[in-house]
Amino acid sequence: MKKGDVWMKTTFSTLVDPRGIQEQYILPLSKRPTMEELKKGPILFYNNTKLSFVNYNEVFVRTKERLTEVGITNYIDYVETVRGKSTKDLQDYAAMMAKEKPVAAIVALGDMGTSAATTIVSIALEELGIPTLYFTAPPGTSIVKSVAFYRATHLCITSLDIYQGSSVEDVRGQVDKEWDSVMDALLLPPGQIEQRADLGFVLDKDVQSNQGIIDLTDKLVLDAEDQQEPAAGIEAITELFDELRIGDGFPIVPPTTRRVKRMMSYCPYEPETVLAEQIGPSGKDITVQDVAVAAVMAGCKPQYMPILIASFKAMANQKYNFIQSVTTSHPGGNMVLVSGPLAKEIGIHGGQGCLGPGFAANMTIGRAMNLVIVNTCRSVPGVCDLACTSSQAEITYCFAEDADLTPWDTINAERFDEDTTTVYVLKAEPPHDIIDFLSLTAGDLLDTIVDCTTTLGSNNAYIPGPMVIVLTPDHSWLLEREGWTKDALREHIYARSYNETPLVRNRGLVPVRPKEFDNAHPMPVARKVSDIEIVVAGGRGGHSAVILPWALHSEAIVEKVVLPDGSIPKSIEDFRVK
Repeated sequence: MKKGDVWMKTTFSTLVDPRGIQEQYILPLSKRPTMEELKKGPILFYNNTKLSFVNYNEVFVRTKERLTEVGITNYIDYVETVRGKSTKDLQDYAAMMAKEKPVAAIVALGDMGTSAATTIVSIALEELGIPTLYFTAPPGTSIVKSVAFYRATHLCITSLDIYQGSSVEDVRGQVDKEWDSVMDALLLPPGQIEQRADLGFVLDKDVQSNQGIIDLTDKLVLDAEDQQEPAAGIEAITELFDELRIGDGFPIVPPTTRRVKRMMSYCPYEPETVLAEQIGPSGKDITVQDVAVAAVMAGCKPQYMPILIASFKAMANQKYNFIQSVTTSHPGGNMVLVSGPLAKEIGIHGGQGCLGPGFAANMTIGRAMNLVIVNTCRSVPGVCDLACTSSQAEITYCFAEDADLTPWDTINAERFDEDTTTVYVLKAEPPHDIIDFLSLTAGDLLDTIVDCTTTLGSNNAYIPGPMVIVLTPDHSWLLEREGWTKDALREHIYARSYNETPLVRNRGLVPVRPKEFDNAHPMPVARKVSDIEIVVAGGRGGHSAVILPWALHSEAIVEKVVLPDGSIPKSIEDFRVK
């Protein structure tokens, strides 16, 4: 309204904070030993296997040389990967090493995707009374600082400016350059060691006081003219969320309490129900409410919640390696492939253009999945997410199988039955195009498909793992016409999809390849026939696709969409909260 020549201003009140409630835990740093105690030892050296890469082993070689110079020679060495382990697994491993009763621990290396999990080990060692120093390197240093801040407030780290091209001399020189900080981390007394362990982390300094609510008072002030807009305040709210690093950079639907409650209308679970435990830098559990808030922000309909709940249940499977997947340097997203009658009922598209824009269910379900990872897990792009280039797959990645398009059984029918709806989740790259308009025989078309599965530089060239072949209807009909079944296609592709071993030796991710493939020749891109999933989706024409995996201790997971009592819904309406 207007009073004289002055527009009266109105403020809006509160929104649900997508970050939830973050409890601040201040890690009690262990009392540092004296120099004489360090000399008696032992000192634990824990290598998370990253020192096996390039010249990184010199980090520990040079550290031990420098310690030997001052009479410290009693060492214990442990080498074990953190990949594929839960937070409890990592804490248990720290407890096992602590039985050696070391006077201090030196941990390495936090350079890439294993950085977050290794931070959990370092924190656990400190909690067990062992003074700990963690060697990191860019870009891992940023993720280590974030994980340590959220889970411990402070931690002693030393960042070495090294990378895969660093020479032996470069690595050793960096250890020498940072040597004073190394010794400080091991020896400083109380009062000073806390200053040494300060991380200088500034993100989410406000969140501890929010108690799950963002107070918009004085943050969002609209005059009467602004209030006439159909989406009053949306620009200012989006700008505020961008400043707080909440969201994905796109405009959002403000998560009011009323909208979140409405989103729960097709979700017969308590809001506090935990779907995944201690995921991401924040170390928070992912709850049903976290998913509902993200679904509101993404623009989902309430009817999409059962698909989102099933998808998070699938990713919580330890075989998915969710804890590492949210901060890896790999550019892949969390692909959600929905099969079964509920997909069609709520409008998840599996036809032409299904992996692109224009289909609300696909776009918003996939977006909500990744908003949870940013907002709840605090895997913030450019800060707490190590993805080097990232990709559109980390914004949204959801589509459906359409039973009307395929000549074969869909995933739900193969695994269970036609009445059951399933989600298939895979941490994976964006689709890689398979163009073939000219092949007239199944054999020629399969040659094209096989060649596209063996791309050097994709993870599965070095680490055999699951993949999805997405066939357009035209390609599926050509194959089926000549008698090819899905099982026969899997067998054929598995037998022929490989790289010559010299092409993958000493490059890529060879040091983390499963040991059973050490002497493989040639090198397969899948471990077994069942790693290869065949689906039919998309429109008419000659562009199929292969979706290649992250594959680092990460499996494809299939989860049924069920009601809370485990029964199969006949309709999405069965989920409506009465």
